Amino acid sequence: MTEQHDTIRKPAHYQGRYGMEAIDVVKNFAACPEYEEGFYWGNAVKYLLRYHSKNGLEDLKKARQHLDWLIEKMDKAND
Repeated sequence: MTEQHDTIRKPAHYQGRYGMEAIDVVKNFAACPEYEEGFYWGNAVKYLLRYHSKNGLEDLKKARQHLDWLIEKMDKAND
């Protein structure tokens, strides 16, 4: 049975040869919290702007995922 990839939360094209994901690199190497927050915000906007002409519902779900990560990051900062 082939492993299924979640195109929203764990897209195969963002995983390196050892399974590390691009999002993990951003979280680990962001120079400051604002960089990580900006990454999430920028990607959410990107997916919202292109959803009608590219991937439709999938892009809306990707935007929501990036917003969820941004909200989680901001929640932790406010604790």
